[in-house]
Amino acid sequence: MNSKEFLSAVDNIVKEKGIDREEVFEAMELALTSAYKKNFHKTNVKVLISRETGEIKVYSYLTVVSDDKPDDYSDNFEVDEEGNEIEEDIFKPDIEIRLSDARREDKTLEVGDTLDTEVTPKDFGRVAASTAKQVIVQKMREAERNSIMDEFGDKQDEMLIGTVALEDTDNYFIDLGRTNGILPKKDTIPGEKIEMGSQIKVYVSKVDNNGKSLLILLSRSHYGFVKRLFEHEIPELSDGAVLLYSVAREAGFRSKVAVYSERANIDPIGACIGEKGSRIAHIIEELGGEKIDIVRYDKDPSIFIENALSPAKNLTVAITDPKKQEAMVIADKENYSLAIGKKGQNARLASRLTHYKIDIKTQEEAASEGINFREE
Repeated sequence: MNSKEFLSAVDNIVKEKGIDREEVFEAMELALTSAYKKNFHKTNVKVLISRETGEIKVYSYLTVVSDDKPDDYSDNFEVDEEGNEIEEDIFKPDIEIRLSDARREDKTLEVGDTLDTEVTPKDFGRVAASTAKQVIVQKMREAERNSIMDEFGDKQDEMLIGTVALEDTDNYFIDLGRTNGILPKKDTIPGEKIEMGSQIKVYVSKVDNNGKSLLILLSRSHYGFVKRLFEHEIPELSDGAVLLYSVAREAGFRSKVAVYSERANIDPIGACIGEKGSRIAHIIEELGGEKIDIVRYDKDPSIFIENALSPAKNLTVAITDPKKQEAMVIADKENYSLAIGKKGQNARLASRLTHYKIDIKTQEEAASEGINFREE
């Protein structure tokens, strides 16, 4: 690789990958300096690359020091507070040059400057070409990784559409365009069949850039997936006419979604259901038939809890401990089993939705325990 080819390669990756041109040159200079030190066993050297011509030169340098810097150790050693001898800073002729000697070469030099001497080997072009290729490949990989991170780094908790590309024992690998995401099989909807090559909606549960590769974890069982589906299907959620308060989910079985509106003329539940149930039907289809209860959020926790326990009705709700967020619900025989739900699912989801610990009792149980808080 000659100078023109090197410059052309640098300019190409700068243009295609969006890498800073100076960053490439600096990385090359560091890599070539390291290569020279390894091959020629010298430490006080530096490599400079012309940004205009691509010409590479190696310089050996001596640091300019004061004329009165001692040649060797004195007999009067200084000691620190603990009585240990302090090593003196003596003149090192292999890496330093005194100011008076340096100014014989260059009168403008001052203490701390360097006196540079070109020592470019005749066969250094071979080392430079090999190193240049390595650096360029590394920079391309870094640029690609950074670019992908820029694209996907803020996608956590968002919904994406990808293509099912690969499968192993535990995971599906979803092609998201420029990178793959991992959809663990345990995070799919129970009972759903995922076919290779099919397009699929996924929720980004985690984005982790550990410095080597970008890890994008996906889910279809996360409650956030239901939330994003609602936002995608219901325009009123996007424009703020309807607000989504919370979602509780047992994937593949049932979800509860609490919505409300601060506009008196808007029915938040009706907006989510859509004309003839068209909107909610699309969501249920994506979830493989999962049941969805849309309930109205209320600032009054008693009303909200009663709404959340739908389809149960005629419930009596009392907040027993506001600080601990605990509530008691009394239901008649007809609605007790509905409030609890199959295997306790309805009560469990209502508790997650409202963030209250809910204790549900029958009227008989409440009476036997002397509980009576029904309004008169």
